Parts: sequence; C-alpha cells; structure tokens
Amino acid sequence: MATTTTVTSPRSSASNASDLSGSSLKKIVVLGATSGIALEVQRQLAERGCELLLIARSFQRLAELQADLHIRGAQKVLAYAADLASVEHHASIFGFVRETFPDFDTVLLAYGSMQDQKESEASIDVLLEEIQVNFVSASAILTLFAADLEQRHTGCIAAITSVAGDRGRRSNYVYGSTKGALSLFLQGLRSRLHPAGVRVITIKPGPTRTAMTDHMPNAPRFADPEQVAHDIVRALERRSPDVLYTPKIWRYIMTAVDHIPEGIFKRLSF
Repeated sequence: MATTTTVTSPRSSASNASDLSGSSLKKIVVLGATSGIALEVQRQLAERGCELLLIARSFQRLAELQADLHIRGAQKVLAYAADLASVEHHASIFGFVRETFPDFDTVLLAYGSMQDQKESEASIDVLLEEIQVNFVSASAILTLFAADLEQRHTGCIAAITSVAGDRGRRSNYVYGSTKGALSLFLQGLRSRLHPAGVRVITIKPGPTRTAMTDHMPNAPRFADPEQVAHDIVRALERRSPDVLYTPKIWRYIMTAVDHIPEGIFKRLSF
C-alpha cells in the first residue's frame, strides 16, 4: 500500500523564485530518494529552494527526509512510499506524480541494487533480482516519464548508472552488466527525445562512499558523496553533459580500461 505525505516550506514564493532565477531546475521527481547519493543531491537541491517529490519504499525514512529537506530550504516536499522495483506499482506511482506534480521539469533515477557477485553466480534468483531492479524496473519507469516530457517538449531525465557498466570485470560483471544495459537504454532514449527538446543525462559515478559500499575493503578511499552530488546537481542545472563521469578522473580511467585488449583483460584479476 503506497502512502503519501506533503511538507510545504513557509518560505515565501518570491524568495524561492529569486533562488531559482535563470534555472529550469525547479520541480524534481527523485526515484529512489533514500539512496546514498540521492540523499546528498536532495540536500543541495533543497538549499536552492527547489520543489521535490520523493519516491522510495520506506515511509518512515521518507518522513525523516522530508523534515530534513524542509529545514534546508526546499519550497515544497511531497513523498510517495512504493517499491520502484515492482513494475506493477509504476502506474500508480506515475499517476500520483501526474496528479500532484504535473509540471515537473526533472526526473532523477537514483535507486539500484548491488548483490554479491558470488551469490549472483550461485543463485539464478539473485541474478534475476539484480536485473529486475537495476534494468527492467528502471527502464520501465523511465519510459512512463519520457512519454510525458516528450509530449510537453520540455524537461530532463537523468539516471545514475555506474562506471562498472563500461566493461565486464570478473569481480562484478552481473552488477556491471545491468548498469551497462541501463546506460545503453539511456543512450537510445536520448536520441529519441532529442527532437522534442528533452535532455537525457547518463550519470556514471566511480566507487562512492555510501551504505551500499561500506562493506568493501577500499571503501574509505572511495569518492565523497557530497562531491559526487555537487557534480550531479551542476549537470542537472546545465542540462549537460550527455554522459557525466563523477569524479571526473573516471572518464580517463575508463577510457584507458576500455582500450585494454580483450586477450589481456580477461587475465586480469580485478
């Protein structure tokens, strides 16, 4: 059962209009609002006086996040509790957005799953769940939002994938393949929506310190989520680039990785 709540900031409309002058980034739908990177993105958007509609599974976590974003300056915060991984819930999710937030200008997809690679190899159920969450459900929900923005000839869709999707590595090829599939989907969607003036941004973070990566041995050396969020918010404001690597160094790292010959690459242990 989906649950909805709304928080509206007492800040005046005039004040918020001033905060957002010259920017088309005003009303953002966040799919997967309680994920690690999304939390930092939303905090920065709230400080810009944006209006936000948050979608995630946990009503309690959404309520806590609403209160936090309200204090940080968000003009309006709506929330809808639902499981985005379940495609059968997408119609009701999208219906709520159309009813309560019809003039949204930006959609950020920020949810995902990273199962243990060995478990994905040993269990078909685990493998299929990873594909369902990271690709099937993501491409399905974005298709609904794409049709709306295409009809209105405006807006921006952005989705967080991963540098892991650029090339299949033995240590995480199941997760990487789902993110690679989503990146390819976004590339085609970008081409489809270009004539309508709708931007599509593929966001490829390198390893980032979040709850999803805390268990990894090199987690303390991963990227700062605040910096990753800063890069994402700047891309949303500018509606560019088409593909964002964050931190920027990962564009060069993955270019180098992509050029390693397959005969050598398959012998590498990473």
